[in-house]
Amino acid sequence: MNYDNFSKVANNQERDLEMSRAFPALMRKVYTWMAMALVITGVVAYGAGNSPAVLQLLYTSRGPLLIAGLAELGIVWYVSARINKLSLVAATMWFIVFSALNGLTLGWIFAVYQIASIAKTFFITAGTFGTMALVGATTKKDLTKMGGILLMALIGLIIASLVNIFLKSTMMDLIVSGVGVLIFTGLTAWDAQAIKRNLLMAPDAGEAAQKIALLGSLSLYLDFINLFLYLLRFFGNNRN
Repeated sequence: MNYDNFSKVANNQERDLEMSRAFPALMRKVYTWMAMALVITGVVAYGAGNSPAVLQLLYTSRGPLLIAGLAELGIVWYVSARINKLSLVAATMWFIVFSALNGLTLGWIFAVYQIASIAKTFFITAGTFGTMALVGATTKKDLTKMGGILLMALIGLIIASLVNIFLKSTMMDLIVSGVGVLIFTGLTAWDAQAIKRNLLMAPDAGEAAQKIALLGSLSLYLDFINLFLYLLRFFGNNRN
């Protein structure tokens, strides 16, 4: 009898049992971290949108907003690239900083749109997001190929959005918004399935798995925020 092979099988079975028990708790952490980030973003955005000083600082020139946007991209890149070397506490703190900074740059929403329409759009987004996340987490169909297509479509969406900054076409803006809704609806399902797959493949239920959960919550947070922003273009009512 090959005791080495027997030991490996036993270890794999033990690890699978551990992960199956820890999986529900890890998934709850994914959505808890995401909800925490959304609350931070919402509170900061509300405060910024109702502060004339902050609005003047950020929106009288493009410089401060550009710096904030680059800082956000830098944080996402840093956390994603260094997640294996960062402690869980440090990665969580960076996520908090990112969500607060993102709230600062989204303060214009509360200055431009009526509170009722923001709330309505939020609930529409939450319903759409929740449905697609459930689909992604429960479907047996492999969504990997769909994810590749959606990522390519996202690149095209970014290019089209940049072009429309100069064209300032209302029709193109509506088309871009509609496509954006479809892309981030699909990405929500894809990310939910990817998070489930990555957690089940984690070596154990320790810090490594929790870091996977944290990165997953960041991905879903970004899906939610972008889906909300594109839907707001359809359901948002201006203050004036």
